[in-house]
This record gives sequence, structure tokens and C-alpha cells, in this order.
Amino acid sequence: MSDERLPSWRPGPARDAVLEFLGRVRDVPVEDRVAYLDNDGTMWCERPSYVQLDFFVDELRRRSSGDASLAARPEFDVVLRADPVAMGDIGLERVAAALAGLFDGLTPGEFAAAVDGFVERYRHPVLGAALGGIVYRPMLELLDELRASNFTTGIVTGGGTEFVRRISPRLFGVDAELVVGTLIGYEFGRDEADRPALRRTVSLMGRANEGTAKVENIQSQLGRRPIVAAGNSAGDREMLEWACAGAHPGLAILVDHDDAEREFAYESQAVTVENAEQITAVADRLGWVTVSMRRDWSTVFATPA
Repeated sequence: MSDERLPSWRPGPARDAVLEFLGRVRDVPVEDRVAYLDNDGTMWCERPSYVQLDFFVDELRRRSSGDASLAARPEFDVVLRADPVAMGDIGLERVAAALAGLFDGLTPGEFAAAVDGFVERYRHPVLGAALGGIVYRPMLELLDELRASNFTTGIVTGGGTEFVRRISPRLFGVDAELVVGTLIGYEFGRDEADRPALRRTVSLMGRANEGTAKVENIQSQLGRRPIVAAGNSAGDREMLEWACAGAHPGLAILVDHDDAEREFAYESQAVTVENAEQITAVADRLGWVTVSMRRDWSTVFATPA
């Protein structure tokens, strides 16, 4: 295989397995060529905090600077103090609901503008990079290879769907309608001129999009099973298993964060899913392709836009 393919992947078993799979996929009908890649920790850096949490915190800080009563709320106080123990004591669901309430009542366009403003302001607290600079270049190359093989490529996230939909086309080249995540509810109404209006609520449509919910939501929203899936935590396990359990041979890719020098070294954990077995051990047992950042990637991050 030419080194022009997957240029940021070092020669080795992981790169070979991906290219070998793509060489075999010619026998699979195009309509069955579907790939879904997890977002946090698979497409971009998730440490020291999730980007979408940074989005909520950014909004909270901006608003609380002009309204001291916000900072006094227990749910917001623990967030602003970055106190994970106190967050756990209050309850993550309660904290998450309070943060979601910051955008309650916004129209889709107003929420999109808020995301755009955050993207312009964002700098990674450790790496100092803009949002485009914390995206993994090897995973962008994987998406390019999948598209060259006529795959429908989608992004799956445990975070809010609308947030990732807003950034996915520009960062990943994935259309907004192919993003599957945790769904927020909307309420139909009318404005003062009696025109139809749609506004965000704080209610969730279904469960948080981790674990089995990822499989269920990809099926319900896309209606097609992926034969390629990539993830990095126990929250992706069922999706990776599902990709390998269909009529066509599948490819499951697990990104292992083992590069403390260029990124971070840690064992990926799911937020809402129990992790009874280390996910790298699951990958070894089930024969998935485990990608070591340290060993398999010559370059980790994309060049900032």
C-alpha cells in the first residue's frame, strides 16, 4: 500500500488492518458502507475537560459576570469552582440540567450563534490551540479514506446533538444530519407577529447517548447499521460490537490514549456507563483494532485553521 494513504499513521498492524479492510470493502454494496465515529476522545481531545462542558462553562462565566445571583446557585458554584467532588454530591444530572437551562428558550438560530461565538473564543487550556487544532489529524485522514471508498460517514456523541451538528461540517466534513447525539427537546409556538417559532427546552428526548443508546439512536435516526465504528471508551462498546455483528465483515477501532508527551495518557471512562472491564481488554478479547496514539500516529493534531 502507498504511504500516501493515511500519512499520519505509522506503518504497523493498526494501519495495515485499516487499509486491508478498505481493500476488501469493494465487495460490500455501497448502501451498506456506513461508518460512525465517536466524537470526544476519538475525533478530538477530551482532556482536561469535554469541549461541550467548556461551552457551558464559558456561557456561565459570561452571564455570571453581570449577574452575581447565577454564581450563587449551588449547581453553578461547583462548576465555576471546578469542584468534581461537590458536583458528585449535588448530582451530575442536576448540574447538567442547570447548565442546559442556560440556553432554555433559545431558537435554533440563536443557539447556533452561541456555538459560533464560543468556537471563536475557544483556546484549549493546556495546549493553547483553537478548536480546529485539537482535532486528531489521523482520524480526519481515516474519514477521507472512508469517503474515497464511498462510505456514508457520521459522528456519534454522548453530548448534545445540536452543538456537534453546528461544528461537524467545518471540522470533520460530516453533514449535520449525520450527527447522532443526546437530543434536547423543542417546543413549537408563535412569536409576537403570530409566526411559527421553535425554541429549546431543558427536556431530553430519550436517554443520554452512551452505551446501548448509541446503537439505538443510530438505527432510529439513520436506519442503517455501520460496518465501521471507532471509539475510545466503554460508552462506545456496544456500537463497536454492533459494527462487527452484521452480515458484512466489520471494523471496530479503539483509540488508546497512551501519549502523555503529545496529548494525555489515561484510561478512557464513560460518563453514564459502568466500566466493569477495561475497554482495551475488551478490544483485545474481541479482536478490535487498537490504535496507540504513541505508537501508531506520527502526528496527533490537525493544523489549526
